[in-house]
Amino acid sequence: MTTSSVDRSARRESEEDPWPGLADAPRSPLRARIAESLFRRAVRPLDVRVVFPGGEVLGSGGEDAPEMRLHRPSAFFHRLGVDAKIGFGESYMAGDWSSDRLAELLTPFAARMATLIPPTLQRFRRFVDRRHPADEHNTIEGARANIHRHYDLSNDLFATFLDETMMYSSALFGPEDDLSAAQHRKIDSVLDYAGVREGSEVLEIGTGWGELAIRAAQRGARVTSLTISEEQRALATRRIAEAGLSDRIDVRLCDYRQSEGEYDAVVSVEMIEAVGADYWPAFYATIGQRLRPGGRFGLQAITMNHDRMLASAASYTWMHKYIFPGGLIPSVTSIEQGLAEHARLTPHGLREFGQDYARTLKIWRERFTQRWAEVAEHGFDEVFRRMWEFYLAYSEAGFRSGYLKVHQFGFAR
Repeated sequence: MTTSSVDRSARRESEEDPWPGLADAPRSPLRARIAESLFRRAVRPLDVRVVFPGGEVLGSGGEDAPEMRLHRPSAFFHRLGVDAKIGFGESYMAGDWSSDRLAELLTPFAARMATLIPPTLQRFRRFVDRRHPADEHNTIEGARANIHRHYDLSNDLFATFLDETMMYSSALFGPEDDLSAAQHRKIDSVLDYAGVREGSEVLEIGTGWGELAIRAAQRGARVTSLTISEEQRALATRRIAEAGLSDRIDVRLCDYRQSEGEYDAVVSVEMIEAVGADYWPAFYATIGQRLRPGGRFGLQAITMNHDRMLASAASYTWMHKYIFPGGLIPSVTSIEQGLAEHARLTPHGLREFGQDYARTLKIWRERFTQRWAEVAEHGFDEVFRRMWEFYLAYSEAGFRSGYLKVHQFGFAR
């Protein structure tokens, strides 16, 4: 399935169903029975209410607890049984269940992610987990295709729920900050870790829509910014021109592995998650090669605990299939070890602000929901709406529960 802005229109002309296979749940009676048994066991201690069509209620939550309404229990359990890591999200997309408080509902599940499946059954993970498709590996060609599927959806789509900075990463909130001020606080913090100042030559890996490059140039730096998203490059270039900084910023359509030159500073904000574990050594080595002696690296990354990263590294999940193909969230340990081994960099700063990401995602989700009519005008359908509602709420729940975190790092040679 592809959800790019270019391919959606072609799909409407060539196919009656833009979401092939989603409407009809897969069938596996034995797996469905096992999935239902495991689900009932997992939900029993959670502070939620799972309500069946006939009135049966699961969970330990009271009347005020977030509620999951199962509309088609049979389809839900069949999807869960065939592939739980994909079926849970697909069942929401298909309308098998719903919730008026989606992030609140998903948070208790996220908090117990490591123990939802009994330890005795987790040892069989390698026999049942679906593997990543070969065409989603992050080769230079594969990475461009993976990025296209998400970041080239539509600049107008992202503009409906992001603030005017167009930053699509966690903000760092101060006491009086609105989202825009918090995004600038985040940018300033990572630029400080990288030592960016007047006269600095800076390499940015992952342009986004240009705000970090603009902020760095306003400090007096000269910036080379790399992206493999054509849509992002087009808008970033326009925004940079409107800021009067085209002479200080060069936005290149270029993979990090094809970069050249040496710089005083390298910065990258929430791009490493899309690199893929097989390519982390190349990513780290590139940073080392691009930094001059005495140079500094500022990094912002979503992280998870090291043991959970290792346990989930090979799994193909709903997030990979529908949102971020080819990615893996690193751990702090893996980042620090990787940069020491492949780039000879040592850490000099670390900041964690996962609850700020939960707050950022909540704002995005509320804006997306409130402005859905504008999103729909760009050709996105109701299944896409449910897919993005689930994506944003699922992510928010991960940070609310502490299962996911976000860190800023400073490294130096």
